[in-house]
Amino acid sequence: MTLTLTTAIATPSAWVEWVGFAAAFCTTAAFVPQLVRVLKLKTARDISLRMFLLFSTGVFLWLIYGLAVHSQPVIASNGVTLVLSLSILYLKLKYDRDAGKE
Repeated sequence: MTLTLTTAIATPSAWVEWVGFAAAFCTTAAFVPQLVRVLKLKTARDISLRMFLLFSTGVFLWLIYGLAVHSQPVIASNGVTLVLSLSILYLKLKYDRDAGKE
């Protein structure tokens, strides 16, 4: 079998997958400090609801895309990021509602 450019692009080598997982880790881990801050301060007033709704929708769509193309880095990162993002959204709604009761 001769290795062509098309074959090389269609079948990424192991190092390319590891680069994908490293990128996935960095972008996903970036949400952890925000979630910890919201939990610690018990406020999400400074977080934009529209931005997180749009972001969560985009992450969900990336997850669907990753499942469709069988990309493990895309699936892993967007699955975890979606959980983190939805957690922040939930806390935003909860804390904003609680603040309105005061």
